[in-house]
Amino acid sequence: MRIHIATAAAAMLIGLTGPGRHAPVGSASAPTVWRDLNHNGRLDPYENPTLPDADRVEDLLRRMTIDEKIGTMLHGSLPAQGPQGGGGWGAVYNRGALRDLVARGITSFITRLSTDPAQFAAENNAAQEIAAAGRLGIPLTISTDPRHHFQETLGAASAAAGFSQWPELLGLAALGDEKRVEEFGAIAAREYRAVGIHMALSPQADLYSEPRWPRGTGTFGADPALVSRLVGAYVRGFQGSARGVTRSGVATIVKHWAGYGAEPGGFDGHNFYGRFAILDEKSFGKHLSAFDGALAAGAAGVMPAYTIPKGVTHRGKPLPAVGAGFNRVLLQDMLRGDRAFTGLILSDWGITNDCPERCRAPSAVAPQDRTAIAMPWGVEALGKVDRYALGVTAGIDQFGGVDDPAPLLAAVRAHKVPMRRVDDAVRRILLLKFRLGLFDEPFVDPVAAARVVGSPAFRRAGELAQDEAQVLLDNRTGIVPLAPSLRRIWLYGIDPATARAAGFTIVERVEDAQVAIVRLQAPFEKLHPYHFFGSIQHEGRLDFAAGHAGVAALKRASAVVPTIVAVDLDRPAVLSGLRERASAMLGLFGASDAALLRIIMGASTPKGRLPVELPSSMAAVLAQDPARPDDSRSPLYPRGTSALGGK
Repeated sequence: MRIHIATAAAAMLIGLTGPGRHAPVGSASAPTVWRDLNHNGRLDPYENPTLPDADRVEDLLRRMTIDEKIGTMLHGSLPAQGPQGGGGWGAVYNRGALRDLVARGITSFITRLSTDPAQFAAENNAAQEIAAAGRLGIPLTISTDPRHHFQETLGAASAAAGFSQWPELLGLAALGDEKRVEEFGAIAAREYRAVGIHMALSPQADLYSEPRWPRGTGTFGADPALVSRLVGAYVRGFQGSARGVTRSGVATIVKHWAGYGAEPGGFDGHNFYGRFAILDEKSFGKHLSAFDGALAAGAAGVMPAYTIPKGVTHRGKPLPAVGAGFNRVLLQDMLRGDRAFTGLILSDWGITNDCPERCRAPSAVAPQDRTAIAMPWGVEALGKVDRYALGVTAGIDQFGGVDDPAPLLAAVRAHKVPMRRVDDAVRRILLLKFRLGLFDEPFVDPVAAARVVGSPAFRRAGELAQDEAQVLLDNRTGIVPLAPSLRRIWLYGIDPATARAAGFTIVERVEDAQVAIVRLQAPFEKLHPYHFFGSIQHEGRLDFAAGHAGVAALKRASAVVPTIVAVDLDRPAVLSGLRERASAMLGLFGASDAALLRIIMGASTPKGRLPVELPSSMAAVLAQDPARPDDSRSPLYPRGTSALGGK
């Protein structure tokens, strides 16, 4: 066992001070050091690191009260100090608020802190100290949304601050390399564990079948076979093996089971207007098969989708018209039964909340705010107690984004949820804590965290992936890579300081340039500005509107000098109006300006191939089936495109 003496939390580990301390044992057959979790001075079976995990779970389960069990079935948010601390955004935790949550029996939390690695580690140690002071000393499982990419979207991804930065998963899909994805997972897991994070609320195994969907950049693309292979590699990398999570690994929660990407208009299931996924039998089979690689690799958990799947049956019967978290057929029959999944089922956030008028039909006068976020799709008419009861009996083991145990406790006491089902869920949650080694070593070393997280080697690996994941869509004149003599450039959408650092001379007038470089964001609209998530998600058309400032810059530049165009493809843009004006065109899926310039200069070579097709027009987008991947008519750039040629 590693013992760190850098903090008070570390001192607890060797019995110097505080709760959960190690204690000596006289028996030669017992461990010489152990954590006295329940503070009784005796080595109890659940405290004994030499016993099998399953035996330790059963001993602890017998000691827990019903209130502690119900609290264990909730996955809350670690509260932070500050005006947005209730949602967890900040730099330090609110210790008092966390003590109240732990007192309710809650021992699983998402962290949304953004701070330097040493401080992050210290804050997570402080959170574990609070847990160690509890009656049974049950350690916290700390989870996170993805942190290693470029997108920062509430409810989907956090900023990469301090961590190594990699392409979006869609960029790793462009590389199509299982070894690269596994390498990413192993590095990310080391960084997470260094700061005290144990669970990744990822990967997305969702099939990117609707090009307007705002969450596609977090997927591995549109080919179910490729998605399956890469999510399997992701799970192996994070968890540390091909047979489930290891003690030094990070548990993965593969999501969102299933068919989440098949939403008409691309409208997302976080919103009332995006609550349905429309599929058919053949397309649904593809969406399901995308999860196979993650399940085969022993993913620790599965998160059901928000959406209500319509148009599919199971064994001749239509699926219930409820969201996936309440859908017994999806969870019990298809996931646990057909696919023999035995791990944790963790609900997505907010599925048991009430959806008031501000949630269903917000307005300028009454916009949806955080207090009105809810996704109880298909069960809006049920009360909270009955929603919890339906979710648990459908297969949910733990409810995400919840810190009030009262409704679930009421469901149990009203005999709407049998105790054997509660014990079954708690057993899975505790077993994962033991497998991660949290009962024996929940604390981390802040000094080591500062050394490990964002280390030079990890940063270089991420930067190389950023370079290689770029897709050279067109290079008609062979201008990429630029000849060494072409260093006087005109820029649009790129940081001039970064270009100067790369050795370019920046000119103000395009007429004075040898080459122009234009970087554009894929088009989007704000179609639902009063919905909380609709206001921050990219929706609507994929073609560039008339008068678009970036297109105007491209037209102006390309009329004077050769122009290289790079487009950030967080959604598959329609590039028909740009193609004929560009001497070369690149598709980006998470790349810094420096990474783009390395490709343009020839310091690195792009190796990506399109992980989704790019449609030829909005008419083709409107005519395609949201459930079927890559089915638009005559795509401008088919999936797999690369101007480098080859396979």
